[in-house]
Amino acid sequence: MAIKTRRLTTAQATIEFLQNQYVERDGKVMPFFAGCLGIFGHGNVGGIGEALFQNPKFRYYQVRNEQAMVHTATAYAKVKNRMGAFVCTSSIGPGATNMVTGAATATINRLPVLLLPSDFFASRLVDPVLQQLEYQYSKDISVNDAFKPVSKYWDRINRPEQLISALQQAMRILTSPAETGAVTLAMPQDVQAEAHDFPVDFFSKKVWHIARPRADKELLKKATELITRSKSPVIIAGGGVIYSEACDELKKLVNMTGIPVVETYAGKGSLNYNEPQNLGAVGVTGTPGAIEACEKADLVIGIGTRYSDFTSVSQGGFQNPKVQFININISEFDSHKQGALSLVSDARETIRELIRQLKDFRVPKSYDVRVRKANQDWDSTVDRIYTPADRMHPTQGEVIGAVNNFSAPEDVVLCAAGSLPGDLHKLWRTRNNKGFHLEYGYSCMGYEIAGGLGAKMAAPSREIYVMVGDGSYLMLAQEIVTSIQEGYKLTIILINNHGYASIGGLSSSLGTQRFGTEYRFRSAKTGKLTGGNLPVDLATNAESLGAQVFRTKTMDEFEAALAEAKKIEKTTVIYIETPREKSVEGYAWWEVPIAQVSTVKTVKAGFEKMKQNKRKQKYYL
Repeated sequence: MAIKTRRLTTAQATIEFLQNQYVERDGKVMPFFAGCLGIFGHGNVGGIGEALFQNPKFRYYQVRNEQAMVHTATAYAKVKNRMGAFVCTSSIGPGATNMVTGAATATINRLPVLLLPSDFFASRLVDPVLQQLEYQYSKDISVNDAFKPVSKYWDRINRPEQLISALQQAMRILTSPAETGAVTLAMPQDVQAEAHDFPVDFFSKKVWHIARPRADKELLKKATELITRSKSPVIIAGGGVIYSEACDELKKLVNMTGIPVVETYAGKGSLNYNEPQNLGAVGVTGTPGAIEACEKADLVIGIGTRYSDFTSVSQGGFQNPKVQFININISEFDSHKQGALSLVSDARETIRELIRQLKDFRVPKSYDVRVRKANQDWDSTVDRIYTPADRMHPTQGEVIGAVNNFSAPEDVVLCAAGSLPGDLHKLWRTRNNKGFHLEYGYSCMGYEIAGGLGAKMAAPSREIYVMVGDGSYLMLAQEIVTSIQEGYKLTIILINNHGYASIGGLSSSLGTQRFGTEYRFRSAKTGKLTGGNLPVDLATNAESLGAQVFRTKTMDEFEAALAEAKKIEKTTVIYIETPREKSVEGYAWWEVPIAQVSTVKTVKAGFEKMKQNKRKQKYYL
């Protein structure tokens, strides 16, 4: 019996297949792809572009920058708890390589994005084509090979029939909580337009089940024994808690046992800020209570965390000589870190099992009292930082406080790079597990506005407050245009401190005196960038992109602008300047290399201080 086929181009078949891919978890079935973000050039306009043109059901979104569109897709997947994704398509050459940074951002953050960069002619008759990189020792290398180290799956579709197996593998990775990240299918431009008889069944609706694997029973028993013997345990809540929708279970576990929780950037919001067991931000940008709890812990229970250096304080954050680790993680790779007892499993299911196993366990009363006091003490500190000392000249911490106090519990604050993420991690009072959206796996400058767009597309009923500094804004602000075109309103808090405040502070701590981190004219006298501030008008720039702009100077003006922005239906920018020297106090040490020899006294002092801090570091085997 002959197999039924449909004659489609490779590009048409790609879009038809993707349109029929669904995911299911806990009995809820939903389409996996929300559409395609893309910029057309000669490499894809007649291929993927034509396929989208003839199939309007698979919605196309016109964006302004290829890197930005991948950030938009990443943010969308993050809000969707990895249960939804976007396709991103680009032309050959610079359009493709612009997406590499976005691909790294998605993969490092374990978030699904499908990339379709165009490529050279597979036929090689026309060679080289415009924008093709020539490598003289091989005809099978292009700029798209740069995606290999930043993709969880990579393939090049040199023949139409290769698409059938490649797309199946792409979906396997994209829908795997343990393996997901950027998936790249390089699409030679001639193959995109080439027709083939594809099996009809290839386009049938397919539902990919998202499993919730459970921990090994013996390992779970050992984990339970370790917890019941512990006197000062602490839970590090990572992004896996939120992605697995385990926040309610975590709350029940810690309320029952008294085990305190500290939160990574991705895990912030796992508990509301006012839960008595919530010690807040962990690590380099952590709260005093969280830092102390980790230093003294005899047992660290990592849930859905990958233990970045910011979390581990450059492996100096756990000082108890008898400390042990338990890791609950869907990824085997992450679960074995820190020499931990590894529970490769779904976070929600394992927490539920621990609730059953630990029904008679409670931390010592003295420890519980210290944890509750640390929670309350930090809340008082946040009150102090949020209260303006000088309403005429607000600081960054006070601006964060105004946004936090004004926003509703279901609203979202979004950020990625600069000095803002650390301050937000420490200070933001989370009241909803999706209310805090920080891309800090890659801390990619330029993510903010594009990411805000993706978050709004995923949760259109929520207010999205994008907080961005002048450095990140100058990197990538173009998707303001897309947000206005598509009617996705963002409220962008644009804070100008005339430079790279975060790296300026780091430079100061290393003894290099903020060198190269301030936006200043070159001084004719010194020959260095030590002149006056540059007269860049970022507010007018945002206005030129179509945003409604409020220029504010005082706290009264800023608070009034927040209220007015809430009434406006299109993307709004609230501009304010803050002094870079008035930063939030209390950051822990973070290892960054310092010159071992230098003629600069402050660098020498920085190196000696680093040697002292490095004595706290250790291997956890």
